[in-house]
Amino acid sequence: MHGTEPLNKRDSPDSNREDGRATLILTLTLCNVSKTELSKAAKVFEMFETQIHHFETRRAKKPKNATDYFDIFIECEVHSADVSILITSLKRVTEDVKTSREEKVPWFPRKIQDLDRCHHLITKYDPSLDHGHPGYADLEYKKRRAFFADLAFNYRMREVYRKLRSLYPTHACTQYLDAFQQLEKHCGYQEDNIPQLQDVSRFLKERTGFQLRPAAGLLSARDFLASLAFRVFQSTQYIRHFSSPMHSPEPDCCHELLGHVPMLADKEFAQFSQDIGLASLGSSEAEIEKLATLYWFTVEFGLCKQNGLIKAYGAGLLSSYGELTYALSNKPEYKPFDPEVTAVHPYQDQAFQPVYFVAENFEDAKAKLQNYAMKIKKPFSLHYDPFTSSVEVMNTPQKVKRTLCQMKEELKNLCLVLENLS
Repeated sequence: MHGTEPLNKRDSPDSNREDGRATLILTLTLCNVSKTELSKAAKVFEMFETQIHHFETRRAKKPKNATDYFDIFIECEVHSADVSILITSLKRVTEDVKTSREEKVPWFPRKIQDLDRCHHLITKYDPSLDHGHPGYADLEYKKRRAFFADLAFNYRMREVYRKLRSLYPTHACTQYLDAFQQLEKHCGYQEDNIPQLQDVSRFLKERTGFQLRPAAGLLSARDFLASLAFRVFQSTQYIRHFSSPMHSPEPDCCHELLGHVPMLADKEFAQFSQDIGLASLGSSEAEIEKLATLYWFTVEFGLCKQNGLIKAYGAGLLSSYGELTYALSNKPEYKPFDPEVTAVHPYQDQAFQPVYFVAENFEDAKAKLQNYAMKIKKPFSLHYDPFTSSVEVMNTPQKVKRTLCQMKEELKNLCLVLENLS
């Protein structure tokens, strides 16, 4: 327990003395308390003109991790009328200590169910609120979008699907092509058919553990990234405006199904995506902004090297005919992927990117990202448990040892498998 345990008062034979003074014997059990916090308790005694006759500290015996705890024994004398308020004041100090400790770990989702609270929408691209949206003045479009007009949906999806598919063999990375072929085979990815999110989610779950969750629109960066930590992808369900079928300023179903889903079916890329999400949990707003920028230049607009050629793996590219063609032309500038540089690079959300970051391969990009995430300063450490799909704050030696034992068991089993195969 951080801070202090409940304050105890021991009865004293001198507690009702005729001179109006009372002798108290107090016991406090403290954990990881700084000198500043101890001084607050000392000021309480000073405020009530307390005479301290005995002050002693020693290691606590009660908690299992006793090295972090110690007891304080105090024998003191105070005015009888002040006993009650003195005790109350000391309890308030100990509660403040406990609260200050707990606030070092801000709220963030610990389980998939907690994502129900991660639904803060950004109205930047909402056609009803954003003057720059191509559908802002189009009442009919907004009506169709609200009620999911199937006829328009099918037609536009077919047009986008056909044109983009013609570019994939020469522009997309091999991981994308492999997954896209499987989606056509198992999930109904076809020019004349719209795949159902439930079928696609089931497909992803079987391959990488990712699942789709319906989203009402563009989420805040913190909420969206937090979902990735649990291998949950927040997916929109509306279609882009008909005046711009090959590009959308906001995520839509074409972007999700054609851009993101095939890559999330790749195990290494799925881990890369989850790593960004885990790094975001409990991070400051400044770090969230950097991680969102990293996500933009990788998951959304990333390029990689394959067989001496540059290929696309970013969903923003693979769902936009115009930018996919532009990104692999001689017009933009290429820079090697370096998280430290990428995280602070300005990006374009209304036009093609003037600069793209190129990864050597996914394994290298994942290693660099994990190294970057380790440098993010937080007053706590986290561990993701794939068995329970939950995040645990590693704030005691017992939790670390338990996790380490689980890893050792897994490693032991893998070593046995290797021995049997050799």
